[in-house]
Amino acid sequence: MDKNSVYKTNIIGAGEVGCAISVDMDKNSVYKTNSFYWDTNGNDFLGAIVLPFYGAFVSEEKCQLFGDVSGKKMLEIGCGNGQSLQYHGERKASELWAVDISEKQIEKATQHLTACGLSAKLICSPMEEECGIPVDYFDFVYSIYAIGWTTDLEGTFCRIASYLKKDGVFIFSWSHPVHKCVVAENNMLAFKKCYFDESWYSVSLDEGALTLSDRKLSTYVNALAKAGFVIEQMIEQSDDEIMQSRDDNSDFAKKAKMLPVTFVVKARKL
Repeated sequence: MDKNSVYKTNIIGAGEVGCAISVDMDKNSVYKTNSFYWDTNGNDFLGAIVLPFYGAFVSEEKCQLFGDVSGKKMLEIGCGNGQSLQYHGERKASELWAVDISEKQIEKATQHLTACGLSAKLICSPMEEECGIPVDYFDFVYSIYAIGWTTDLEGTFCRIASYLKKDGVFIFSWSHPVHKCVVAENNMLAFKKCYFDESWYSVSLDEGALTLSDRKLSTYVNALAKAGFVIEQMIEQSDDEIMQSRDDNSDFAKKAKMLPVTFVVKARKL
């Protein structure tokens, strides 16, 4: 990827980090950069967001987007360490499947689920690619803070639609695009990045680098529609009870009271 001289704010997780440099998007380079990061130390720096949480201050226990999953076939996109698969396994889902770009994360998920007495079919592959997942098969496909890593959003949503049965449900969460534009600065919130800028960028962190794009909310909505989904519910407000229970006075928590930091979508395949 050819770097240019455009520098801009980058927000990953709770705050502004690293130095973001605009880059040309090359799918194979993105795969290599991001899979290496998650293989080496992704969870150590970014942490793992897993069910029952969709993000810092949004929970399945409050939202009840899945409902009863007993006897259901579940596919996770970006399984990480396997804890969200565990969540559904303990709620009697009949089959657990997952795909993740990182071999190391697949290994961690396998070890974790085995220790929990659960089995799952885990596949190491970019979510955009054909990787042997059955079509017209799953009741639920879901992704907890992973869908935004795709290099091809429309293609990924179309592929996810193909995995689902008719009337199957797709649920995903990701960092809200408004959150990605705003930083806490001198006890104020300031826009530091253009909301409409969807260009790709690379950010160097202490132990590696990541490459991604911050998409507009409308980009997700339109890609869902094109893939044949109808949106049933969208959540973008932080849960006051969760915030109060944590007694969090960080800049991130203050920000979450003022604007959305996570969004969650529940969509159904037509």
